Amino acid sequence: MQSISVIIPCYNEEANLKRGVLKEVESYLNTQKFKWEVIIGNDQSTDNSLKLVTEFVQNKPKFKVLNLPKGGKAGALWGGIQQAKNDIVLFTDMDQSTPLGELSKLLPYFDQGYDVVIGSRGHHREGNSILRKLGSRVFMTARNILLRTNIADTQCGFKAIKRELAQEIFPKLAVIKNIQNRSGWKVSAYDVEMLLIAQKLGHKIKEIEVDWRNEDISTTKGDANARYINESKEMALEVWRIFLNNIKGVYDQ
Repeated sequence: MQSISVIIPCYNEEANLKRGVLKEVESYLNTQKFKWEVIIGNDQSTDNSLKLVTEFVQNKPKFKVLNLPKGGKAGALWGGIQQAKNDIVLFTDMDQSTPLGELSKLLPYFDQGYDVVIGSRGHHREGNSILRKLGSRVFMTARNILLRTNIADTQCGFKAIKRELAQEIFPKLAVIKNIQNRSGWKVSAYDVEMLLIAQKLGHKIKEIEVDWRNEDISTTKGDANARYINESKEMALEVWRIFLNNIKGVYDQ
Protein backbone atom coordinates (compact mmCIF):
# COMPACT_ATOMS: atom_id res chain seq x y z
CA MET A 1 0.00 0.00 0.00
CA GLN A 2 1.43 3.40 -1.02
CA SER A 3 1.89 6.13 1.56
CA ILE A 4 1.62 9.82 0.67
CA SER A 5 3.01 13.04 2.10
CA VAL A 6 1.02 15.99 0.75
CA ILE A 7 3.10 19.17 0.75
CA ILE A 8 1.33 22.52 0.40
CA PRO A 9 3.30 25.78 0.07
CA CYS A 10 1.63 28.75 1.73
CA TYR A 11 2.20 32.45 1.13
CA ASN A 12 -0.59 34.96 1.77
CA GLU A 13 -3.40 32.49 1.16
CA GLU A 14 -5.89 34.05 3.58
CA ALA A 15 -8.76 34.32 1.10
CA ASN A 16 -8.29 30.77 -0.16
CA LEU A 17 -8.06 29.42 3.38
CA LYS A 18 -11.26 31.17 4.40
CA ARG A 19 -13.19 29.43 1.61
CA GLY A 20 -12.28 26.07 3.12
CA VAL A 21 -9.55 24.57 0.94
CA LEU A 22 -7.94 22.66 3.82
CA LYS A 23 -11.27 21.16 4.77
CA GLU A 24 -11.56 19.91 1.18
CA VAL A 25 -8.10 18.35 1.45
CA GLU A 26 -8.93 16.69 4.77
CA SER A 27 -12.30 15.40 3.55
CA TYR A 28 -10.73 13.71 0.54
CA LEU A 29 -7.85 12.14 2.46
CA ASN A 30 -10.15 10.81 5.17
CA THR A 31 -11.84 8.63 2.54
CA GLN A 32 -8.57 7.03 1.37
CA LYS A 33 -7.09 3.75 2.53
CA PHE A 34 -3.44 4.75 2.09
CA LYS A 35 -1.34 6.21 4.89
CA TRP A 36 -1.11 9.98 4.58
CA GLU A 37 0.10 13.21 6.14
CA VAL A 38 -0.20 16.88 5.16
CA ILE A 39 2.70 19.30 5.59
CA ILE A 40 2.02 23.01 5.09
CA GLY A 41 5.11 25.14 4.48
CA ASN A 42 4.46 28.77 5.40
CA ASP A 43 6.79 31.13 3.52
CA GLN A 44 6.62 34.04 5.98
CA SER A 45 3.09 35.10 5.04
CA THR A 46 2.27 38.71 5.87
CA ASP A 47 -1.50 38.24 6.17
CA ASN A 48 -3.43 35.91 8.51
CA SER A 49 -2.45 32.71 6.71
CA LEU A 50 -0.22 31.33 9.44
CA LYS A 51 -2.87 31.98 12.09
CA LEU A 52 -5.55 30.28 10.00
CA VAL A 53 -3.53 27.17 9.19
CA THR A 54 -2.30 26.87 12.78
CA GLU A 55 -5.88 26.99 14.03
CA PHE A 56 -6.98 24.43 11.44
CA VAL A 57 -4.36 21.82 12.31
CA GLN A 58 -5.05 21.88 16.04
CA ASN A 59 -5.95 18.38 17.23
CA LYS A 60 -5.18 17.01 13.75
CA PRO A 61 -2.07 14.84 14.19
CA LYS A 62 -1.83 14.08 10.47
CA PHE A 63 -1.40 17.79 9.69
CA LYS A 64 1.78 19.76 10.33
CA VAL A 65 2.64 23.44 9.84
CA LEU A 66 6.22 24.58 9.20
CA ASN A 67 6.93 28.29 9.63
CA LEU A 68 9.94 28.51 7.35
CA PRO A 69 12.54 31.17 6.54
CA LYS A 70 11.79 33.08 3.35
CA GLY A 71 12.53 30.83 0.41
CA GLY A 72 9.68 31.11 -2.09
CA LYS A 73 7.67 28.18 -3.37
CA ALA A 74 10.65 25.88 -3.87
CA GLY A 75 11.90 26.65 -0.37
CA ALA A 76 8.49 25.82 1.11
CA LEU A 77 8.43 22.53 -0.78
CA TRP A 78 11.97 21.67 0.30
CA GLY A 79 11.07 22.34 3.93
CA GLY A 80 8.20 19.87 3.59
CA ILE A 81 10.28 17.27 1.75
CA GLN A 82 12.81 17.23 4.57
CA GLN A 83 10.03 16.49 7.07
CA ALA A 84 8.13 13.99 4.93
CA LYS A 85 7.89 10.42 6.20
CA ASN A 86 5.97 8.63 3.47
CA ASP A 87 6.99 6.91 0.23
CA ILE A 88 5.62 9.51 -2.21
CA VAL A 89 5.45 13.28 -1.85
CA LEU A 90 2.73 15.20 -3.64
CA PHE A 91 3.08 18.91 -4.32
CA THR A 92 -0.26 20.71 -4.52
CA ASP A 93 -1.20 24.39 -4.42
CA MET A 94 -3.19 25.84 -1.57
CA ASP A 95 -5.86 27.24 -3.90
CA GLN A 96 -6.68 23.68 -5.03
CA SER A 97 -7.01 24.70 -8.66
CA THR A 98 -6.26 21.03 -9.22
CA PRO A 99 -8.49 19.23 -6.69
CA LEU A 100 -6.63 16.77 -4.49
CA GLY A 101 -8.86 13.98 -5.77
CA GLU A 102 -6.86 14.08 -9.02
CA LEU A 103 -4.17 12.21 -7.08
CA SER A 104 -6.02 9.03 -8.01
CA LYS A 105 -4.93 9.58 -11.64
CA LEU A 106 -1.26 9.80 -10.68
CA LEU A 107 -0.75 7.00 -8.16
CA PRO A 108 -1.24 3.97 -10.45
CA TYR A 109 1.83 4.95 -12.47
CA PHE A 110 4.15 4.44 -9.51
CA ASP A 111 3.14 0.77 -9.58
CA GLN A 112 4.16 0.75 -13.26
CA GLY A 113 7.73 1.79 -12.50
CA TYR A 114 7.54 5.57 -12.81
CA ASP A 115 9.48 7.70 -10.31
CA VAL A 116 7.88 11.08 -11.08
CA VAL A 117 4.25 11.58 -12.14
CA ILE A 118 3.16 15.12 -12.91
CA GLY A 119 -0.14 16.77 -13.67
CA SER A 120 -0.72 18.71 -16.87
CA ARG A 121 -3.29 21.49 -17.19
CA GLY A 122 -3.90 20.87 -20.88
CA HIS A 123 -4.48 23.75 -23.29
CA HIS A 124 -7.84 25.10 -22.11
CA ARG A 125 -6.78 26.26 -18.62
CA GLU A 126 -10.19 27.51 -17.54
CA GLY A 127 -10.11 30.73 -15.57
CA ASN A 128 -6.76 31.90 -16.88
CA SER A 129 -6.49 35.28 -18.60
CA ILE A 130 -5.53 35.59 -22.27
CA LEU A 131 -2.18 37.01 -21.11
CA ARG A 132 -1.44 33.90 -19.06
CA LYS A 133 -2.57 31.51 -21.80
CA LEU A 134 -0.37 33.27 -24.37
CA GLY A 135 2.54 33.44 -21.94
CA SER A 136 2.33 29.72 -21.19
CA ARG A 137 2.52 28.89 -24.92
CA VAL A 138 5.58 31.13 -25.39
CA PHE A 139 7.26 29.68 -22.28
CA MET A 140 6.57 26.08 -23.37
CA THR A 141 7.92 26.66 -26.86
CA ALA A 142 11.11 28.38 -25.66
CA ARG A 143 11.71 25.78 -22.94
CA ASN A 144 11.25 22.85 -25.29
CA ILE A 145 13.59 24.33 -27.89
CA LEU A 146 16.31 25.10 -25.36
CA LEU A 147 16.08 21.92 -23.28
CA ARG A 148 14.71 19.48 -25.87
CA THR A 149 12.09 18.16 -23.50
CA ASN A 150 8.82 16.56 -24.51
CA ILE A 151 7.00 17.55 -21.32
CA ALA A 152 4.05 19.77 -22.20
CA ASP A 153 3.43 21.43 -18.84
CA THR A 154 6.36 21.70 -16.43
CA GLN A 155 4.66 24.42 -14.35
CA CYS A 156 1.52 22.69 -13.12
CA GLY A 157 1.66 22.76 -9.31
CA PHE A 158 0.36 19.19 -9.00
CA LYS A 159 3.33 16.79 -8.96
CA ALA A 160 4.13 13.50 -7.26
CA ILE A 161 7.64 12.15 -6.80
CA LYS A 162 9.23 9.41 -4.77
CA ARG A 163 10.37 10.91 -1.49
CA GLU A 164 13.94 9.66 -1.64
CA LEU A 165 14.35 11.03 -5.16
CA ALA A 166 12.96 14.42 -4.11
CA GLN A 167 15.42 14.47 -1.21
CA GLU A 168 18.23 13.74 -3.66
CA ILE A 169 17.28 16.28 -6.33
CA PHE A 170 16.16 19.36 -4.38
CA PRO A 171 19.58 20.17 -2.85
CA LYS A 172 20.94 20.25 -6.42
CA LEU A 173 18.49 22.97 -7.53
CA ALA A 174 20.00 26.42 -7.95
CA VAL A 175 17.00 28.05 -6.26
CA ILE A 176 17.64 25.91 -3.16
CA LYS A 177 21.41 26.41 -3.19
CA ASN A 178 20.92 30.18 -3.38
CA ILE A 179 17.98 30.72 -1.04
CA GLN A 180 18.18 34.24 0.35
CA ASN A 181 15.81 36.27 2.47
CA ARG A 182 13.61 38.32 0.21
CA SER A 183 10.19 39.91 0.20
CA GLY A 184 7.23 38.79 -1.88
CA TRP A 185 6.56 35.37 -3.37
CA LYS A 186 9.03 33.69 -5.72
CA VAL A 187 7.62 30.85 -7.79
CA SER A 188 10.77 30.19 -9.88
CA ALA A 189 11.38 27.58 -12.59
CA TYR A 190 12.43 24.96 -10.05
CA ASP A 191 10.07 22.49 -11.80
CA VAL A 192 12.05 22.69 -15.04
CA GLU A 193 15.36 22.00 -13.34
CA MET A 194 13.93 19.27 -11.12
CA LEU A 195 12.48 17.37 -14.08
CA LEU A 196 15.65 17.81 -16.15
CA ILE A 197 17.81 16.42 -13.33
CA ALA A 198 15.41 13.50 -12.86
CA GLN A 199 15.72 12.71 -16.58
CA LYS A 200 19.50 13.01 -16.45
CA LEU A 201 19.57 10.56 -13.55
CA GLY A 202 17.62 8.07 -15.65
CA HIS A 203 14.31 8.22 -13.82
CA LYS A 204 11.00 7.61 -15.57
CA ILE A 205 8.58 10.56 -15.75
CA LYS A 206 4.91 10.36 -16.65
CA GLU A 207 2.71 13.36 -17.49
CA ILE A 208 -1.05 13.03 -16.96
CA GLU A 209 -3.73 15.60 -17.79
CA VAL A 210 -5.65 16.60 -14.67
CA ASP A 211 -8.71 18.70 -14.02
CA TRP A 212 -7.64 22.29 -13.53
CA ARG A 213 -9.42 25.59 -13.14
CA ASN A 214 -7.91 28.76 -11.75
CA GLU A 215 -9.39 28.92 -8.24
CA ASP A 216 -6.89 31.36 -6.72
CA ILE A 217 -8.80 34.21 -5.06
CA SER A 218 -5.91 35.49 -2.97
CA THR A 219 -5.90 39.29 -2.65
CA THR A 220 -2.81 39.66 -0.46
CA LYS A 221 -0.02 38.59 -2.83
CA GLY A 222 -0.08 41.81 -4.83
CA ASP A 223 -1.49 42.68 -8.24
CA ALA A 224 -1.94 39.43 -10.17
CA ASN A 225 -0.90 40.74 -13.59
CA ALA A 226 2.15 42.61 -12.29
CA ARG A 227 3.16 39.52 -10.31
CA TYR A 228 2.75 37.32 -13.37
CA ILE A 229 4.91 39.59 -15.53
CA ASN A 230 7.69 39.70 -12.91
CA GLU A 231 7.52 35.94 -12.38
CA SER A 232 7.68 35.36 -16.14
CA LYS A 233 10.83 37.46 -16.45
CA GLU A 234 12.49 35.61 -13.57
CA MET A 235 11.51 32.23 -14.98
CA ALA A 236 12.83 33.10 -18.45
CA LEU A 237 16.20 33.99 -16.94
CA GLU A 238 16.20 30.78 -14.92
CA VAL A 239 15.43 28.63 -17.97
CA TRP A 240 18.31 30.31 -19.80
CA ARG A 241 20.62 29.54 -16.86
CA ILE A 242 19.41 25.92 -16.87
CA PHE A 243 20.10 25.75 -20.63
CA LEU A 244 23.66 27.04 -20.11
CA ASN A 245 24.27 24.61 -17.26
CA ASN A 246 22.96 21.79 -19.43
CA ILE A 247 25.30 22.48 -22.34
CA LYS A 248 28.18 22.83 -19.86
CA GLY A 249 27.41 19.33 -18.59
CA VAL A 250 26.58 20.46 -15.06
CA TYR A 251 23.69 17.98 -14.83
CA ASP A 252 25.79 15.11 -16.19
CA GLN A 253 28.15 15.16 -13.23
